[in-house]
Amino acid sequence: MNLNEPTQENLKYILNELAERLDIANRILVDEKDYDINRYDDLKFMYDVVVQKQQLSINEKHAFIDELRSVRK
Repeated sequence: MNLNEPTQENLKYILNELAERLDIANRILVDEKDYDINRYDDLKFMYDVVVQKQQLSINEKHAFIDELRSVRK
């Protein structure tokens, strides 16, 4: 899977991975239908940072969740 290409499948994968890594209980927040593919680069950047950090503090998780809310449609 090449996550550098902005496809719906990649968007769904990134959002699911972010939900897992950020411990998001309410998966409605990461429904790919609520995100514009034009914001894919922003989401991919968040995904890359979260994957690279591996361990996130509670405050960092909340900050990423807030950022996800800001890029929703």
